[in-house]
Amino acid sequence: MLTVIICTYNRDKYIGQLLESIAKNSLPKSEYEILLVDNNCTDNTRKICEDFVSLHKKISFRYVVETEQGLSAARNCGLKNAKGELVVFVDDDAFVDENYLSEYVDFFDKHPDVMALGGPIEPFYETQEPKWMSQYTKALLTGWMNYGNQARLYPRGRYPGGGNAAYRKLIFDKVGYFNTELGRKGNLLLSSEEKDIFDKMNSIGMKVMYIPKPVLHHCIPQAKLENDYFNRLTLQIGKSERIRTLAIGKLKYFKRLFLEIIKWGGTIVLLCAYFIRGNFMKGWKLVIFRKNVTKGLILD
Repeated sequence: MLTVIICTYNRDKYIGQLLESIAKNSLPKSEYEILLVDNNCTDNTRKICEDFVSLHKKISFRYVVETEQGLSAARNCGLKNAKGELVVFVDDDAFVDENYLSEYVDFFDKHPDVMALGGPIEPFYETQEPKWMSQYTKALLTGWMNYGNQARLYPRGRYPGGGNAAYRKLIFDKVGYFNTELGRKGNLLLSSEEKDIFDKMNSIGMKVMYIPKPVLHHCIPQAKLENDYFNRLTLQIGKSERIRTLAIGKLKYFKRLFLEIIKWGGTIVLLCAYFIRGNFMKGWKLVIFRKNVTKGLILD
């Protein structure tokens, strides 16, 4: 049994589209359930879900409410209520391909040594991709992720995107649940809760793989391409890393600060490369990104 966990906060614009894309999946309906975690929604989410249930009576659907605000708290609620031995977290502002669920289930069945999986994340722009967008800012703002057409281990330091990740539920008995000090909280753009989980998995040798076919399409409105969102997001990335590393210990935090110095070197190299190619704004956007992350890392 697979449990599809959807944690949502005021995304009634997208939630119906996501649910319908899951309903169209090729995996037999008897082999999965949908568990939607309402994280204090004040919009039309419940009514949309009720309408979905009335149209898809063969799909096992459960609606639970998590009153503690935050994505990590909602994910933990989903894990505690999930009936499946496999769980997949799907972003509430996305939609999936028809083979999405079956690809995850089939791969887990054939590879019992694999504990977690992730797939590609492709942006679905509601407007147009801005000219300053590079592969680095694209990954940052849209969650874009694609490691090719073959199953493989993730590159060192990389891990599945939080909105398209599948797990054997038993791993959370060993590494613990998501850190509620990290992750989105309402309109606060904290992150790193997935990185925290995968770091713990890696430390005990759990195998995490990328597979190419379960594609998630992430809806990107114009608001996520504005300077205000970019600055808030990148500042909170730095703050999230400070919280995550200090929770482990001061040594981990100082190592992260040293890594930030190295990342600045890489950023300057990229700035120069983009300048030579005539794409200065792509490089300058990376400088702003790095500046905001550093600020979040250092300032409380």
